[in-house]
Amino acid sequence: NIIPLTVAITSLKDQASLDLINHLLQHVAIQLIVNTTGFASNRHQQQDKEHAYMSSEPLLYDSPFVRDVPILQVILASTVESDWQTHHYGLRSRDLAMQVVLPEMDGRIITRAISFKTMQQAYPRCEFQAVSYALQPDRAAFVAELAQRYLQLANKPNHKKRIALILANYPTKDGRIGNGVGLDTPTSCVTLLRALQAAHYPVSDLPETGDELLQRLLAVITNNPANLHYLPCWQSLALDVYWQYFQTLPQANQQAILNRWGQPENDPKYRQGRLMLAGIRLGETFVGIQPARGFERDLSANYHDPDLVPPHSYLAFYFWLRHVYQVDAIVHIGKHGNLEWLPGKSVALSAQCWADIVLGAMPHFYPFIVNDPGEGAQAKRRTQAVIIDHLMPPMTRAESYGELADLEQLVDEYYQALGLDTGREDFLREQILAQLQQSHLLEEIISPPSNNQTSNNQNQPSLADEELLNELDAYLCDIKEAQIRHGLHRLGELPNDDKLADTLVALLRLPRGTTVTSQGILHNLAQDLNLPDDFDPLAINAQTWQANRPQILQTISEQVWRTDADTRERLELFAKNLIQRFVLAKEALSELAVSLPRTYQQLHYVRDHLQPMLQDSAKREIQALIAGLSGQFVPPGA
Repeated sequence: NIIPLTVAITSLKDQASLDLINHLLQHVAIQLIVNTTGFASNRHQQQDKEHAYMSSEPLLYDSPFVRDVPILQVILASTVESDWQTHHYGLRSRDLAMQVVLPEMDGRIITRAISFKTMQQAYPRCEFQAVSYALQPDRAAFVAELAQRYLQLANKPNHKKRIALILANYPTKDGRIGNGVGLDTPTSCVTLLRALQAAHYPVSDLPETGDELLQRLLAVITNNPANLHYLPCWQSLALDVYWQYFQTLPQANQQAILNRWGQPENDPKYRQGRLMLAGIRLGETFVGIQPARGFERDLSANYHDPDLVPPHSYLAFYFWLRHVYQVDAIVHIGKHGNLEWLPGKSVALSAQCWADIVLGAMPHFYPFIVNDPGEGAQAKRRTQAVIIDHLMPPMTRAESYGELADLEQLVDEYYQALGLDTGREDFLREQILAQLQQSHLLEEIISPPSNNQTSNNQNQPSLADEELLNELDAYLCDIKEAQIRHGLHRLGELPNDDKLADTLVALLRLPRGTTVTSQGILHNLAQDLNLPDDFDPLAINAQTWQANRPQILQTISEQVWRTDADTRERLELFAKNLIQRFVLAKEALSELAVSLPRTYQQLHYVRDHLQPMLQDSAKREIQALIAGLSGQFVPPGA
């Protein structure tokens, strides 16, 4: 019951063409766009007009279309079909740029190449050969099926939809189930299940926590070969049904699996005439563990192996989802699974590419960490994934701990004693050098001094010893100031106030423009506190601090204030304190207007713009997925 409406235009960048499309969208019940034009047509709007010229200012996608419907990007290759068939990359660089990379900026769903150039009649007298586009029927059928499935998402009632949520498992150990990078995947999965339930999807018997979800998954078979023969399994595929599906694959693909893995009976997940599938059903919503790409070899290495064909149980898992359980969409949760790394072309996949064989023309959604667009693009281009960007985990300073903290204390005491108490100075120096040898930190700093470099006279330390202590001091400063993850992100949530304050300081450390609000927060504080103009608050500098010591920085910490790096640490602690008070606790900012005028302006920006943007971003992680599953457009960066 699909009624196609064909519209011929010059370009979506042409305003007259765009007006025509929008006129149709307003007057016709269009639910999906299949687009063959290249390049990008999107526009962006600044949320903060005052800083519109700043490249770092967050952008909001401004769709050129008046209706939020999915857009399938169809590729009309500028090469001949034989070039595509033999070219491992799928498309040449020109087509990749114009018909994949730029359209991705519009949030279009990358599909397949459906036509190629073919040579027609030649005209020798004018040295011209006519060229036309020839349809590739198999790839056109793929796009048509994908379009039909997206239309089903738009029209099928939610309570009749079956959704599969798939957790990665890399490497294939039970302790690594749901190991999305930077994401608390089990908890996020429960959050998604609650959102689906609230939207009237068939979800029931919902686990309360991520831990409970994992316990339920671990109570049945997983990818762990040690438990495959005694734990229960709630879904499986009969071998004769699997063979019927297997025999529909291209002959070369069938042979490749048989050559590498043998018969299905040899698969570790084969039991009593069936191939077992890891996962549980919560109502009619399936939560599964993505199968391993192989067995009886290095499980970590095979995850990204560009040549390893998947085993029988891998095909059975996705075949069951698509054709037996008949899910309406698949959601892979968190960076990253192994489906997008299966052998085949990089883009414009053929019917012989394994990702195409396994997933087919299935709507595919993928919550993925925002700071790795490269690997997210792999999923978009090879598995028609709609990427739902999620925030990075909360950030904080690494600080020092354990033997590093002990060394830092010894180094501080040494430099305090230097030139004042030679006996204590010698004792501390020997303590530091001995602890360096025991902890093997010398290997990370510099080579240890040779015997002839070390002085025998404790009152006359060698030059090598002094250089080593200076290197150690800088090394400890570098370690302390490093930005590290502080926990994991949870979809739809911001971290608690303490972690959020650390994250906001991390986001504000680097200058991003020329205005006061786009300067680094440490830079603004340094100017407000009249620190020297040549002081760089981002430099890892262990030189002795010889400038003024504002009272507010003296009281912010009880640690020794000895070096430039110690000044930077105090500025960061002060910045966090200000954010906790004036951004998160909403204290009156007016008291800072005179004493810290530049910081006052920046904190206004954080409270009025940056923090609300973060809150909105977390909220939209869930909203975008629910919209996509309803057959609606998901904007880029959602």
